[in-house]
Amino acid sequence: MKLHSIDILIVSLYLITIIIIGLVLRKRAQKSKDDYLLGGKSIPWYMLGLSNASGMFDISGTIWLVTLMFVYGIKSAWIPWLWPVFNQIFLMVYLSKWLRRSNATTGAEWIGTRFGFGKGAKLSHIIVVVFALVVCLGYLAYGFIGLGKFVEVFVPWEMVSNYVPFTVPPEYVPHFYGTIFTLFAVFYSLLGGMSGIVWADVVQFAIMTVAALVIGYLGWQAVGTGTLAVPEGWMNPFIGELSMDWSSIIPQVNEKIKSDGFGIFSIFLFMMLFKGVLVSVAGPAPTYDMQKILSTKSPAEASKMSGFVSVILMPIRYLMIAGFAALALVYYEKLDLLNAAGDIDFELLLPTAINQFVPVGLLGLLLAGLIAAFMSTFAGTLNAAQAYLVNDIYLKYKNPEASSSQIKNMNYITGIVVVIISIILGFFAEDVNSVLNIIVSVLYGSYVGANILKWHWWRFNGEGFFWGMVAGLVAAYFVPMLFPDVNALYLFPLLLVISLAGSIIGTFSAPPTEDKILIEFYKNVKPWGFWKPIQDKILLEEPNFKNNDSFGLDMFNVVTGIIAQTSLVILPMYLIFRQSTPIYITLIVLIVCILLLKKYWWNKLDQ
Repeated sequence: MKLHSIDILIVSLYLITIIIIGLVLRKRAQKSKDDYLLGGKSIPWYMLGLSNASGMFDISGTIWLVTLMFVYGIKSAWIPWLWPVFNQIFLMVYLSKWLRRSNATTGAEWIGTRFGFGKGAKLSHIIVVVFALVVCLGYLAYGFIGLGKFVEVFVPWEMVSNYVPFTVPPEYVPHFYGTIFTLFAVFYSLLGGMSGIVWADVVQFAIMTVAALVIGYLGWQAVGTGTLAVPEGWMNPFIGELSMDWSSIIPQVNEKIKSDGFGIFSIFLFMMLFKGVLVSVAGPAPTYDMQKILSTKSPAEASKMSGFVSVILMPIRYLMIAGFAALALVYYEKLDLLNAAGDIDFELLLPTAINQFVPVGLLGLLLAGLIAAFMSTFAGTLNAAQAYLVNDIYLKYKNPEASSSQIKNMNYITGIVVVIISIILGFFAEDVNSVLNIIVSVLYGSYVGANILKWHWWRFNGEGFFWGMVAGLVAAYFVPMLFPDVNALYLFPLLLVISLAGSIIGTFSAPPTEDKILIEFYKNVKPWGFWKPIQDKILLEEPNFKNNDSFGLDMFNVVTGIIAQTSLVILPMYLIFRQSTPIYITLIVLIVCILLLKKYWWNKLDQ
């Protein structure tokens, strides 16, 4: 164990700071339901954006991304499209505005503004709550595993076992550590609500920024002074296959590539783009990202918040990722990647590189930051789960007239229950990548069909939404079992078709939503799509009403934004690996995109 007393002090100071934040903001969070769940809709957009970015700077994702860059090089910039990361651009350009105009507290509450309050709407409300809770629990289990693996490297079990009055099998040591740090995240998120989460995230992101700059410098220095051995095509983001030949450098990497199962690069990229665009058009899933959008002061600030996430997150995060990948590649022989079972585990690249190369003091800062990254993701997701349980189940069906004290107690109770369930799920998950695949490829495949139609087709009703989601979720469970050897990404089209079939059949099994609900929704949100019958009815009453005709401009801004976001990812990679010409080309592309977005997006936000 390399931890010095200075490092332990820094980590301890961070943990004390977040406890203080929870205690200080406790009274503010208890004022009302909105104060607890949405920060009273008074938090500035840039702080919410920074908080959202902090929540995405999670430890499990960082472990995954460092591994990807080590193995696949600059091409790894495309693989996070699995999430897809560019959904933030769709949100920035138009979807955050559409969502925020509803003034809802959660995505399930939003259902009432679209489908009304009949049988179909009630069924839709229930299925959204179920989906939201499943996704939230998946994210919580995902972060839980990554944190445990990370801490185990710095605090080996033999250093702790003498002080613990029970025995923990080696394979469950990461789960034990995950549980301990989860309790700290639970404390400040339960007490401080959304405001506590945002302020803790500000502290976390400041720590991570300092750490990323130093790690980036160490990686840059290693590339300049050491020997970098990578296979042909590693530095090229566009041409070739993902399955590069590592046999003459690090043969074990070839096994990692085979187990990932990404296949031919061009087909893989096309599938990610196909899935990613559809997932993005569907709008945000009902997790912490949606809650941050609903917490903004206005629709324009919601768009600014979503745009700020990419600007602040990508350069900082990828400086750290590229820095660690560089250190691991140059000094690979010094790394111990054997897990408890004696097998090479490339998900240990990040923690072992930290243990090997980060100096005293900075190690404590980095540990505090990465532990905080887990807590940020965990706390934001926990807040979203609480919002659905309290706002959309307890207040809607159990006790609509609940007092502030009763709401506060229910927030505490539901939070504790969700944490216990997520910890139990974490014990059954194999590794970070397995949980990630389930969330981004399977669950999101079931979500897309119904959620695209809800924005863009007037005839789509609550019954269609319910049966589309049910069909998708059932397919998400059974289809992977029928095709166990197929990468989850390639199952997405089948899940989509099943979900769309359920949506369309369900829609025509019941009458359309009431005109009054549809007219109010369209006038308020103004989505583009297939809304002509509703537009005609509005024009009969309000001849001067202006429809949304900005589809072309929105798509132009989306493409420009995705190019800009990808440039912000690739630029730090090229910088750390000292690729001068690509740096200049990427900078020029980025500047052009910024100028276009300033003119065609930012200047038009208040229109």
